[in-house]
Amino acid sequence: MRDALEARLREALDPTHLEVIDESHLHAGHAGAREGGGHYRAIIVSERFAGLNRVRAQQLVYGLVADWMGREIHALSMKTYTPAAWSVETE
Repeated sequence: MRDALEARLREALDPTHLEVIDESHLHAGHAGAREGGGHYRAIIVSERFAGLNRVRAQQLVYGLVADWMGREIHALSMKTYTPAAWSVETE
């Protein structure tokens, strides 16, 4: 699922940097984990976030995976950056 999530984000957002980390093992025994839904964390750097505030950028991402939420994905946490904001973050 991690690979599928990464592929979908790459295709839709054309990121300059993307990290998708499967943290499902950290949630063993959690209700969502028992039902098979994974826990993921993502760092996404894309020009598609230009002009969007943090909430709007995350809504964009959640919209891309809406069909997986609650089933394949139980939880998705993310940090979204424009390339300019990412360069400041990583200085």
